[in-house]
Amino acid sequence: MFEHIKRKFSDFYKKNETQVEVGFFIGGFIFDVIMISEVDDFVGILQQAFYLWALASMLHYELLFSHGKWAPRGRWTSSFWDFRSLIFHFIMGNLLNLYSLLYIKSASILNSLIFLFIMIGLILGNELPSVKKSHVSFKVGLYGICLFSFFAVLFPVVLGFLGWIPFGLALAATLGVFYWQFRWLKKSLPDDSTLFRVILAPGVAVLTFFMSFYFMGWIPPVPLSVNQQGIYHLVDKKDGNYILSTEKKWWKFWHSGDQDFLAEPGDKIYFYAEIFSPARFSDKVYVHWSWLTPKGEWQNSDRIPLQVVGGRKSGYRGFTTKSNYQAGSWRVQVKTENGQEISRLYFDVEVGPASQNRIFSQILR
Repeated sequence: MFEHIKRKFSDFYKKNETQVEVGFFIGGFIFDVIMISEVDDFVGILQQAFYLWALASMLHYELLFSHGKWAPRGRWTSSFWDFRSLIFHFIMGNLLNLYSLLYIKSASILNSLIFLFIMIGLILGNELPSVKKSHVSFKVGLYGICLFSFFAVLFPVVLGFLGWIPFGLALAATLGVFYWQFRWLKKSLPDDSTLFRVILAPGVAVLTFFMSFYFMGWIPPVPLSVNQQGIYHLVDKKDGNYILSTEKKWWKFWHSGDQDFLAEPGDKIYFYAEIFSPARFSDKVYVHWSWLTPKGEWQNSDRIPLQVVGGRKSGYRGFTTKSNYQAGSWRVQVKTENGQEISRLYFDVEVGPASQNRIFSQILR
């Protein structure tokens, strides 16, 4: 019975390889979008660790198999080995989807555009037949990206803050895993040059890629993300709730509050944000206010700290205000202490005389 099902599926897969793999990819992506857990979910972390262990094991035996140092034995092992490429790229696709979604949630799109394009390109490239049939070293590179992303999320969750320390630990842990794999394989493949080319070189390339993008500030600051943000005429806290007052017209549904800010004498500009962070997380972010000069240059105005504390499902809520401003185009950016941008919001200020006909609508958060 089992052999009959295996043969039927094998014949169908060979005749419709592209369609089956595209179906697995789309299904896996939809599954990830629906089922993605919070970054600090213990079961989710264990699942990622298991996936990474599975990928490492398949790469290990793939390399031994290609050098004639190992061969599948037994019905179950042989059956699994026949479909190893499909299983490998399905797991790889799941992990790339997961980490790309986390990066997208944490990214200020304009600031991290190149990095996000690369991650999306890797997701799509993972499904190409040429990639599936590529040398082990390329697959090791994809695995390395997932491995580093796992540690880059894990250490801030465990330590409760972002910065050089968790990033450095993620680099060290990734390098340590690659070195351990190198030592493990060396017992069966004593040729150091082959192992360096296939294992260590892709690992070092991946770490160089992430270090370069980190120094340029292009890697999104996972696990932080801004769920909601907006410009308002007043933000007031009452009975544990935030009341946001806005003059926004109902048809400007794409605006986040008063992005067309009509300022009358005595008005302050309020920036409100809901920032997601894991439980037990406590770190500072900074709200940067900038004004666009007549020369077309952004002039820094204020840098105001917010202490973000995790644990609330919809995110930490906070706001900053600005009293000294002038008419023109403005920008608000939320950044980590190291300058990684989490979000940005543009708005325009028009200064006018006092009016008796102001109508505010209120939003409860």
